[in-house]
Amino acid sequence: MKNKNPLIVINQSSCPHPNPLPKGEGTASSTFGGGLRWGSERLILISLLIAFTLLLTACNSSAESTSPEEVIEITDTTGHTISLDGFPQRIAIVGKATVMVQDAVFLFEEADERIVAMEKRKQSMFDFLAVVEPAIEDREILEKDAGPEQIAAAKPDLVIMKNFLAEKLGHPLETLGIPVLYLDLETPDAFYQDISALGQVFGNPERAQEIIAFYQSRVEAVDEIMTGLSDEQKPRLLLLEYSDQGGEIAFCVPPAGWLQTMMVERAGGRPIWVDVGVGGGWTVVTIEQIAAWNPDQIYIIDYKGQASQVVKDLQTDPLWASLKAVQNDNLYAFGFDFYSWDQPDTRWVLGLQWLATKIHPERTAEIDILAQVESFYATLYRMDTNTIAADILPLLTGDVP
Repeated sequence: MKNKNPLIVINQSSCPHPNPLPKGEGTASSTFGGGLRWGSERLILISLLIAFTLLLTACNSSAESTSPEEVIEITDTTGHTISLDGFPQRIAIVGKATVMVQDAVFLFEEADERIVAMEKRKQSMFDFLAVVEPAIEDREILEKDAGPEQIAAAKPDLVIMKNFLAEKLGHPLETLGIPVLYLDLETPDAFYQDISALGQVFGNPERAQEIIAFYQSRVEAVDEIMTGLSDEQKPRLLLLEYSDQGGEIAFCVPPAGWLQTMMVERAGGRPIWVDVGVGGGWTVVTIEQIAAWNPDQIYIIDYKGQASQVVKDLQTDPLWASLKAVQNDNLYAFGFDFYSWDQPDTRWVLGLQWLATKIHPERTAEIDILAQVESFYATLYRMDTNTIAADILPLLTGDVP
């Protein structure tokens, strides 16, 4: 980046029984003399012995022909292939970005029974899952940054983690003989592949296709709405993450290839930061650079859930007062419930829809964002109307209706 102020990179998933003898077969022999009676009984006995022998043979043959549990091969988005002896019953979710992984995994109802261990990286990380699965903390809770030996002690038959942890954590677990599935989740296409892989893990490809169809239908609807937009019709847009880490306030932009940038482009905006050579992570930009861009619209992200307050503060900040977006009331707090809607969590589709309604309200009147929120949690997380009203809607923050 060719700015006076250097940009700083912030490193910010059974045998059948023989049929009974024909009715009346025993009484027919009593009409004849003793010899015939004995012969009849003898025939019955022999018949029973033959039938029993045939039955044993059939059972033994069936047992001998039963093959071991079918081996399941799954290739994840990294190209890594694992072989499983049947569907895993003891799954652990570990490592950084666990929230993104667990939210994807619990799209499948089978996860309620098969997830036996999870890493708790912060106190609030199970707040959402407790709504989905009230007994979530009855599982074995691993400490933050649990190592291979601690994870292995939970006796998992599969471990799921984000793909960037492969070398540091995944490979040591594989060395211990524990299969590892890596999730990407960072783009829509990668997300769909990850969901397909989870469908194989849980033996429920139909559910995987249902989930993928849910996302694709909404993405395609946004694409259709934005079809035909010229560059002049697309507002110059700036997406900023707010950070006050260490007491120092900073605003950061995402790389061009990240989900956040894709969302802006797909929702009909022009991400003005992509030409400045942003590196591999969130990159700090100065107020001078923001002023030089002078965007039409600005969106503030805060992963602590305080974006609405940040926006209020900025609206009265003299350094921001001259910005076109502030003057025209186009400074927005990004949608948020338990987590922000901009990141590669399952909520990214809500973020895309919400962003489209803000960038192009004249084109998106048909998108009722509150109805979409209710559909999201009902379809994907099996919540009823009362649960959504009590546990989801009150948490909506940002510029959400």
